[in-house]
Amino acid sequence: MNPSTPYVAAFGAAGTLGMLLLHLVFKRIVTPRHTVRGDLRGANTAWRLTQVGEVFAVFWIAASVVQNCLTGVLGHDLVWVSAFGALGVLLLEGVSLLGKRLLLRAKLRAELDRDNAAAGLAAAASSVSAGILLGPALAGNDLRSVGLAMTFFTLAVFAQAGFVSLFRALTSYDDEEQIRGENFAAALSYAGLSIAVSVMVARGVEGDFEGWSQSLRGFGKVVAWTLGLYPVRQIVVQGLLLGARPSLRGGALDEAIGADHNNAMAALEAAVYLGTATLISTLA
Repeated sequence: MNPSTPYVAAFGAAGTLGMLLLHLVFKRIVTPRHTVRGDLRGANTAWRLTQVGEVFAVFWIAASVVQNCLTGVLGHDLVWVSAFGALGVLLLEGVSLLGKRLLLRAKLRAELDRDNAAAGLAAAASSVSAGILLGPALAGNDLRSVGLAMTFFTLAVFAQAGFVSLFRALTSYDDEEQIRGENFAAALSYAGLSIAVSVMVARGVEGDFEGWSQSLRGFGKVVAWTLGLYPVRQIVVQGLLLGARPSLRGGALDEAIGADHNNAMAALEAAVYLGTATLISTLA
C-alpha cells in the first residue's frame, strides 16, 4: 500500500528527531569537548562549519531512510525505519571520522582547534559527502537489504575517494598543503568537487537490486560519468567562463586558487561542479 502524506510526514519528523538525538549522543561520547551546542556558541569558525556539515548530513540521511523504507504497515515501518536510521547515523559517524583523519593525514583535528576555517569547510564537505553516499544505500525493509546497503555504500565510498584523489592529483597545487595554509579558496574547490562526485556516485547506487552482475555493471556505467567533471573544469570554467586557455593540467584556474587565493573563482568552480553533477545524475 502507498503511505499517505500525513503518515510519511509523521515518520519524517519522528525519524529526523530520533537520528539527531542519536547523533548528539554520539558526539558527547566520542568528542565531549566538541558538541553541536558548544561549538555553535563558541568562537571557533572551523568547528562551527564542521558541526553544520554533520547536522546537514543527518537530515539528508533521515529523508532518504523515510523515503526508501516506508511500506505503509506501521509496525513493520517502525522497526525498519529505526534500524536503517540508526545504521545510517553510525555509518555516517564512522566514515566521517575516517575521512577527516585521512583528509590532512591525521592533522585535521589540530587545524580545527587552531580555527583554520579552510579545514573546517573541508571537514564539513567530508560529512556532507558521506551523507549523500549513504542516502540511496539505506533502502529496504529486511535483513537482506541491510547487507546490500553495506556492500553498495562501501563501493560508493571507495569510488568517491578514488575519483576525488584522481582529480586533485591533476591540479598543480597540493590541496592538503593549501588547506593547512588556510587557503579558503582551495577548500571551496575541494568541497565542491567532493560533494559533486558524491552526487554522481550516489546516483549509481539508486535503483532496485537486479542481481550482482547487472547491478554492478549499472553502477559502473553511471559512476564513469564522473570523469566528465574534469573537462568541464578545464574547458567550461577555465576556458569559456574565465576566458583563459584550456589546459590538460594547471592553468589560470589553478593559479587563481593556489597562488592568488581567489575565493570567487573557487566558488564558481564549485558551483559548476555541482551544477554538472546535478545535470548528469538527473539525466543518466
